[in-house]
Amino acid sequence: MNDPRVQAGFDVGGVRLERPFKIRRLGHFGVNVLDIPRAARFYSDMLGFAVSDPINFNRDEATSVEKVGSGLGYFMRHGTDHHSFVLFPIRVVNARPGREKFPKDVTINQITWQVGTLREVVEGNTWLANLNLQITRTGRDTPGSNWHTYPIGPGCHINELYYGIEQVGWDGLSKPMSMHTIHYVKPPELPHRSEFKEVQAAMDKKLDIRSGYRHVDAMEEKYDVGGVLLPRPFKVVRIGPVRLFYDDIDKELAFYRDTLGLVVTEEINWKGHRCVFLRANTEHHSLALYPRALRKELGLSEHTSLMAFGMQVGSYEQLRAAKKFLSGEGVTLKTLPSELFPGMGHSVLAIDPEGHAMQLYDYMEQIGWDGKPCPAAQRPRIDNDNWPELLDPAVDTYCGEQFLGPLG
Repeated sequence: MNDPRVQAGFDVGGVRLERPFKIRRLGHFGVNVLDIPRAARFYSDMLGFAVSDPINFNRDEATSVEKVGSGLGYFMRHGTDHHSFVLFPIRVVNARPGREKFPKDVTINQITWQVGTLREVVEGNTWLANLNLQITRTGRDTPGSNWHTYPIGPGCHINELYYGIEQVGWDGLSKPMSMHTIHYVKPPELPHRSEFKEVQAAMDKKLDIRSGYRHVDAMEEKYDVGGVLLPRPFKVVRIGPVRLFYDDIDKELAFYRDTLGLVVTEEINWKGHRCVFLRANTEHHSLALYPRALRKELGLSEHTSLMAFGMQVGSYEQLRAAKKFLSGEGVTLKTLPSELFPGMGHSVLAIDPEGHAMQLYDYMEQIGWDGKPCPAAQRPRIDNDNWPELLDPAVDTYCGEQFLGPLG
């Protein structure tokens, strides 16, 4: 047997693991859209994502302005990571070589998973390549400065393992364009110099490190959100889970569980449809797999394989306020049966201008030391069409990853 997974184990930071990396969390996500300006207004003005850097994807003859139109896209963030959400121009993406092999409904540009070290990216890239997976590219790009490798799953969703994304600090400035020349198209030799030394080298060259992009919110700060004035009555504090439609659940499960190492938390059968929920850390799930046959039954857009992308807000109070705010702004909202989202509290789908569903929620069950979810019979019943003013707390209310820094 030549399967590289069948080995004595890999040393990952002094711990023996089955693969040379460990996914810690969902890092960022991207969608391909036709109308970038309209989509940017939705994700920035409506949902509150800040633009970290605009980017021009017209990079060669095949993706030139003359052939595909504007290549403008946006890196966007909800916190200090340079980007947690990215908008890509679909005409440019579809013009790239090899794209004709992708199903038309794959409008997801990438699903990105954070690992803990640069060594995990480099050795993970080698290990994945030895599994004969298709890897679209590896190395390091700018903006964002994260080291990465991009394996493609069986359903043609591009996944990314990454380390070391640029952090946007108190001044709101991204790295300047003059530092975007620091990129790699292959894994680096290890050990590599630190980020600090990289920035110091730019300063020694007298580069203006304060000339990066800074987002200014166009909307007025008028809502009291936990004692802070914000332009919206809510704040996205965490991204994920990702919910995907597939024809072959078993094939995708083998990729995400056996290759990438996500852990199955729970499976359900909803009206004859098998749905599988996997986690990366302590959250009940960061990825959910649904049969494509369910898409039409739920009344979701058939142009995309994305069922929904999660965006957690800071509290149930904020969630109720978000629902009212978005409805008042003319955003299409939709609710689905809570049974499709085990481990999650109340939620509502906000539909973007091109049909992608963004799932706003406030609570996700946390998995403890024994690795077992709460028994379904012991969970409170959630009715996404009935929103009480106050909720009773769960044992793990306000647990899990905490948002760092000020809300605005």
